Amino acid sequence: MLDINKLREEFTGPHYLLKTVDKKMLFLRQYKPISESNIAILILHGITGYSGPYTEVMGEPLAKAGFDVFGLDLRGHGLSDGNRGDCPSRKLLLSDIEKVISFLKEKYLKLIIMGHSLGVVTAGIALQQHQKQIDGLVLLSAARETRPGVYKKTPFGKKMKILFSGIFKPSKQVIEYYREGMSGLDDPLFNFKYTPRFLIALNPKKLMFPDLEIPVLLGLGDEDELFTVDAAKELFEEINSPNKEFIVFKGAKHAEFPEDTGDQLVAWIKKNFN
Repeated sequence: MLDINKLREEFTGPHYLLKTVDKKMLFLRQYKPISESNIAILILHGITGYSGPYTEVMGEPLAKAGFDVFGLDLRGHGLSDGNRGDCPSRKLLLSDIEKVISFLKEKYLKLIIMGHSLGVVTAGIALQQHQKQIDGLVLLSAARETRPGVYKKTPFGKKMKILFSGIFKPSKQVIEYYREGMSGLDDPLFNFKYTPRFLIALNPKKLMFPDLEIPVLLGLGDEDELFTVDAAKELFEEINSPNKEFIVFKGAKHAEFPEDTGDQLVAWIKKNFN
């Protein structure tokens, strides 16, 4: 069993620990620019992941370009407290997001939210609750519909087990997340099992974007294993903003991006936030 407290104590890089309303610690990784910045970028990770894997392609290149970059580990993920792969309620999830956004807006003039995969859902939740505090939005590897055959159908018996566990043992991880080509299999901080209530709290079907006046970027890799470019464009068309852009990252997969991805993100941010 992972000793999250010990792993946090051993972590020597820049970071903050934010205490939640139920006295859990949220881990907020920081990538510092050389000089001070008035723009913060908050990276929201995808399912199974945490902030660490975003270091080389997003965290460090964005910080090198002059932005103060942060990566949040959701509760139950990475170096944040909480039962692994679990969130007791949507209310607590909303409270966690509010804690982080309020913390960053006290320090920075502008805040850009960058959500990847399931992090796009987290970003949508943040927008619904704190739209006035968010100045830019980057959505990566997202669409409404997955490619056919990506996920196998759950057998009836397994569905019943999940249902009963959700009622009688809500903190038990009974949903296994797996697909071909997944990364992080050798990293103990990745989660591959989840509780039903976590997936209820972050239900992609409830993702709705309010009308926006801020710059929006939606990007997808042309080799994404989960979503087609056309499916991502359909989600892009749902977003109502006078300043939005769609990018196809050449050679990128769902969770693997070429080194020049960071350069493309930097170019978009500099274009919109000079």
